[in-house]
Amino acid sequence: MRRTLTSSLVAAGAATVAGLAPGLADAAPAAPAPPVETVLQWNAFLLGLQADPGVQPATVHPTYELALLHTAIYDAVVSIEQGKPAYLPPVTVKRPASPGAAADAAARETLTRLYPGQRPAIDAQYSALIAQVTNPHRRAEGVRIGRAAADELLAARAGDRSNTSPFEYHPTAAPGSYQLTPPAFAAPAFTQWSVVKPFVLQRAAQFRPPAPPPVTSPEYAAALNDVKALGDAQSTSRTPEQTEIARFWNPPIWATWNAIGEHAALAAHSSLSENAHTFAALDLTLADTAIAMYDGKYTLRWWRPVTAIRAADTDGNPDTTGDPNWTPLTNTAPDPSYPGAHATISAAASDVLTRIYGARLTFSLGSSALPGVTRTFAGFAQAAREASDSRIFNGNHTRIDEAAGEQLGHSVATFVLAHGLRRPRG
Repeated sequence: MRRTLTSSLVAAGAATVAGLAPGLADAAPAAPAPPVETVLQWNAFLLGLQADPGVQPATVHPTYELALLHTAIYDAVVSIEQGKPAYLPPVTVKRPASPGAAADAAARETLTRLYPGQRPAIDAQYSALIAQVTNPHRRAEGVRIGRAAADELLAARAGDRSNTSPFEYHPTAAPGSYQLTPPAFAAPAFTQWSVVKPFVLQRAAQFRPPAPPPVTSPEYAAALNDVKALGDAQSTSRTPEQTEIARFWNPPIWATWNAIGEHAALAAHSSLSENAHTFAALDLTLADTAIAMYDGKYTLRWWRPVTAIRAADTDGNPDTTGDPNWTPLTNTAPDPSYPGAHATISAAASDVLTRIYGARLTFSLGSSALPGVTRTFAGFAQAAREASDSRIFNGNHTRIDEAAGEQLGHSVATFVLAHGLRRPRG
């Protein structure tokens, strides 16, 4: 599933997020536009690569490669332009160089190392983009800098434990403890991801959420009964719009937020340098958010609503009632419930994009889960809130999970924005 980023409509102050990331559907016909800036092209390319069945390693979270791609690009560009501090010590520039060529070379070098089996497609993307740099001397120096920046970053990440095999998970029958979920009862995903070295955070557990409330508490009962009513596949409590929201946000949440970033950049007519900074900040944040999130999930090991509702007669809470046939609207993701992933990722991404583009950007979003349907948002925070709510409406999470995820996402984003691209590491 390869895709090419095209500049979709920007009209009446609205950036339409359409035809971009996997999981997003066209909301309007694309209008003729000048060539799209190279950082956005590489972002779109990697999202398409990751969406191809069998390409993305099953044990490597996609946010990891997105962070490597954009940090390499960023360091290559700022080594030349020197307007912002690099993530790693900048590459020495020996003569005038093209930032675009540096970005292209950094992307190619990074992606061919991460996805060696996709080299023909990566090389084709590189050839098409590098051809736009017409000055041979500036192009050559840019290529040297881009390769050096990528090599430096990949060397710095060697031994970061991203190649760790998943840990075996042994569920227990204790009330509140995560158990494998129907219909597939698949092994839980990314059990090992919390051991990966963060990019900016000091440690995975730096902002670990507190334990959820006891299963015997009134707070727990209220949250479980809420998702029991709203998230049931046959719910009569959920409104038609809530059903739409529940399905709309089902595609990979990090890809959706990268696509939202693409169109925010298009709406703002951002430069290569600005886009390099935006996507490095966004994807460093999302990579560390994923690491922190899995630390919380597999430390606290909280059960999913489908397990909790079916077993509610055994939880010791007088305000919950079991329903052995309860089924969520959409299949439950294969990992513990607390904190919720959509809430965590969306809160973090929203904070980054709001810091860069402001709180008032209006945009419309489409979803491959509901072709032809678009939803419009008056700012990133509104979209993040809806993404979080969607997991209650589709039966995957309780409000307890989502509140913890939102707080974790905000905390990680605040820290990464303060420390991630502030001073060279070495």
